[in-house]
Amino acid sequence: MDDKYDVIVIGSGAGLIVAQRALFEGLRVALIEHGPLGGTCLNTGCIPSKMLIHPADIVRMVEDGSRLGIKAHVDSIDFEFIMKRMRDLIEAERGEMEKAIGEEEQLRWYRSTGVFVGDHLIRVGEEEITAPWIVIAAGARTLVPPVAGLGEAGYLDNVSVFSLAKPPESLIILGGGYIACEFGHFFSAMGSDVTIVGRNPRLLKSEDHEISDMALKALSKHMRIHTNMEAIRVDLEGGKKVVTAIDRSRGETVSFVGDEILLAAGRRPNTDMLQPEKSGVEIDRAGWVRVNEHLETTAPGIWALGDITGKHMFRHTANYEASIVAHNLINAARGEKEKVKVDYHAVPHAIFTYPQIAGVGMTEEQARANGYDILVGRAYYKQTAMGYAMDEDGMAKAIVDARSGRILGFHVIGSSAPELVQQVTYLMNAENQDVTPMARSQVIHPAISEVVARAFGNLRGE
Repeated sequence: MDDKYDVIVIGSGAGLIVAQRALFEGLRVALIEHGPLGGTCLNTGCIPSKMLIHPADIVRMVEDGSRLGIKAHVDSIDFEFIMKRMRDLIEAERGEMEKAIGEEEQLRWYRSTGVFVGDHLIRVGEEEITAPWIVIAAGARTLVPPVAGLGEAGYLDNVSVFSLAKPPESLIILGGGYIACEFGHFFSAMGSDVTIVGRNPRLLKSEDHEISDMALKALSKHMRIHTNMEAIRVDLEGGKKVVTAIDRSRGETVSFVGDEILLAAGRRPNTDMLQPEKSGVEIDRAGWVRVNEHLETTAPGIWALGDITGKHMFRHTANYEASIVAHNLINAARGEKEKVKVDYHAVPHAIFTYPQIAGVGMTEEQARANGYDILVGRAYYKQTAMGYAMDEDGMAKAIVDARSGRILGFHVIGSSAPELVQQVTYLMNAENQDVTPMARSQVIHPAISEVVARAFGNLRGE
């Protein structure tokens, strides 16, 4: 006999937000999570990676002190301590979550992979469970590219990398996105000889082109970066891993040698394990779940959020989406028809490299491709008093609709980039979505936040 619930939530990352809201409403909830509680962010993503990256930032700051007359050096790096500190915090946080879930009488945690076997029917282990309302928040995992010999040679991914006992002497990172750049920053600061091999012609292809160019120049000081490279084979030679790639711009074959390979070539959805199509949930050719503006799937009573939709793979966006799903689900459970829509016009993001990178909204290329007549404003850190004092080559770039004055995007590379971009994110969510509140405000002097106001003050048609 099927075990019936009011709500089934698949995935314990942002999905827990929906589960908690349903519990608050007095609904009976089933949580399906075969892995550790907390999802990617807590266990193998945002939090553990930043606990590693912050020590790497300190290493680079110490090295950069000489530019300001500070002669200092790093005597040693306790890699084992850095990794243990990260693991201890994650385990403690996860333990608190498990304790809290264990105390919820209306919630049952199924520690198994859920597989759809029929309409609103999911098999977990030896049981089959059902509910009128289901939320798919099962995330994504590392995409393993079809490179000959890669499996035999072995590789690290965003899960196994956190189990390392020592940094590899040399590391080849396949991929040129934010995961590649963040881990490249970490391992190069820890003493590894890092080589990034990216398939796209640009490093960080999703960033504004000027930000991408500056990032390539800055990161190349600490690692070798090769773009427009198609990895085709991996061999083991003398205890080393040899990656053979084709230079797509010249058609030449190039080889890279390292002790380890780290995959950072993209993500793939976990729908192949869930098989949601058996419940009428439509997925696209790549396996991402299709959702509408209310985050409803094509199956009535089933929603999806987070990485598994393939839209914006950030935990803060998944949290926002969870709030939308929770609202719509509870209203549906109450028999109410009112729904709220998602709004992705101002999704902020950050890349924690050295220097930091952040952005919100459209890039210049995207704004032009969407037919906007735009104004573009740039300001460099050294054009502000604090930036001059820091002697840092950062930049802020604003993109504004020339007709309405609405802010379309804002991008920063340099210290405190996430904090600076967040200021503009608030403006983009204000009533008129323009720069008026900033124009009316006093700007602290001297502070690096002056670069934001300067970028908007430098708006010009191009």
